[in-house]
Amino acid sequence: MNRILKTTVIAAAVMSVAGVAQARDQIRIVGSSTVYPFASYVTEEFGALTNFPTPVIESTGSGGGIRLFCNGVGEGTPDITNASRRMKLSELERCEENGVTDITEAKIGSDGIVLGLAATNEPIDLTLEQIFLAVAAQVPVDGELVENPYTNWSDIDASLPDRAISIYGPPSTSGTRDAFEELVMEAASSEMDIYGEEGYTDIRTDGVYIDAGENDNLIVQRLAEDTGAFGIFGYSFLVENPDTIMGATIGGVEPDVEALSSCEYPVARSLWFYLKNQHADEVPPMYEYANMFMEDQMIGDDGYLIDLGLIPLPESEREQSRQKVADRTKLVAADLK
Repeated sequence: MNRILKTTVIAAAVMSVAGVAQARDQIRIVGSSTVYPFASYVTEEFGALTNFPTPVIESTGSGGGIRLFCNGVGEGTPDITNASRRMKLSELERCEENGVTDITEAKIGSDGIVLGLAATNEPIDLTLEQIFLAVAAQVPVDGELVENPYTNWSDIDASLPDRAISIYGPPSTSGTRDAFEELVMEAASSEMDIYGEEGYTDIRTDGVYIDAGENDNLIVQRLAEDTGAFGIFGYSFLVENPDTIMGATIGGVEPDVEALSSCEYPVARSLWFYLKNQHADEVPPMYEYANMFMEDQMIGDDGYLIDLGLIPLPESEREQSRQKVADRTKLVAADLK
């Protein structure tokens, strides 16, 4: 064999070995702490029922997961990210800038954001405005915006308990925080002329709102110890801890399946995951996992995930989302506008 041919053969062999080294059969998933319990169930089922290893899943928060997902293509970047709110246009643009140019979006169901408290408390009904006034950095007093002076719930409304305002909530990287800001703070403040049409979403930083991290289970644990406090978390955690915590009613509406499904409960949202199609060849089980997640056995009206607190989508919407995954439909900017 001449030297040139020999060199070519060796180079091809090295490239082949490198390609095999980059390929893997274990899926890497990041993202939302709210979607985490649902995705964890699917990963365990996938590991038990297929010949592939159980996927590695990490709870990083929706924003943190999308950031990792959008860092690029290839080894060291995740294949799937979960989100408790839809990907933002700016995030899709960042993905594309980093070479992540083929993404499929999967909507899996609905959820609600609960303002929970220890089950030993008396039931409480709050309005969106009262919740906003408890957590906003600046509030209107005598026609002017001032640093939030409220320390007790009764300071906001005499009908509320005379106890200190203390709220454990998610950090800024969390989809639950994003949804809370949009569905509670923006919705309430947009009704107040002083904030303008776009509303106001700045959360106070004086210790009343306590950043409790990405793990909603820790918020539940803290409420069991700090029985006078409230916590902000996904509805599924209320379902999983009925003897420990209860949810405040909002505008007289209880956070339950019927109210969330009909959107009568004012703080309802959709849940998602995103697939990096450019990893499909190197990570063969990625779509088998996605297809399992989208089956009625998981997300249908009587699916396993419903018992964990997922609110099922209407059948037609569920089928539409399932078809997007089957067809590997590419997410484009127009979808997010």
